[in-house]
Amino acid sequence: MAPAFESPGLEVSASEQALLSDALLGGGLSPEAEIYLYEAGLAYQDDAEAEKLLGKAEALAPDHAAVLIGFYRFYFYKGRLREALEVARRCLAKAARENNLPADWRRVTADQAKFGRYEEILPRFFLFTLKGYAYLQMRLGNLEEGRAAVMKLLELDPSDKVGAKVLLEVLNRIGRSNDD
Repeated sequence: MAPAFESPGLEVSASEQALLSDALLGGGLSPEAEIYLYEAGLAYQDDAEAEKLLGKAEALAPDHAAVLIGFYRFYFYKGRLREALEVARRCLAKAARENNLPADWRRVTADQAKFGRYEEILPRFFLFTLKGYAYLQMRLGNLEEGRAAVMKLLELDPSDKVGAKVLLEVLNRIGRSNDD
């Protein structure tokens, strides 16, 4: 699998990366697409080349989670947060489809998937994607949208397995002085 670009929200371990190419998230990734993802990671310093290689992987596997996450991480670490947010939206749409959830994350309820079971990869993919979306909204200054996504995360995952409370703490500190 491609070298991982780590980022808040959509981070995955090596074992989780293997699962992403499993049938659970859209079927196996072709060896050719996997090579393009790997090469994109190696070409990370050359923006145009890395993006071209990611595009080639996408052409072979247009809605595959591994490709989407590759784009997300690339854009995130390049500081291209608006583009990362667009990919996060695509990931949210995919995660909603794969979990048979409403397309609008605001309408998702805790009883619609096994959000409390961390070993359930599809619900976990949805939660981590929503966390990445919330984080990006916050970074882009869309604090109310970020807060709404964080609150939805805490509703779906009250035991906070994905770490949404950290984002809520950041939101709650914004605008307060260090003496508060």
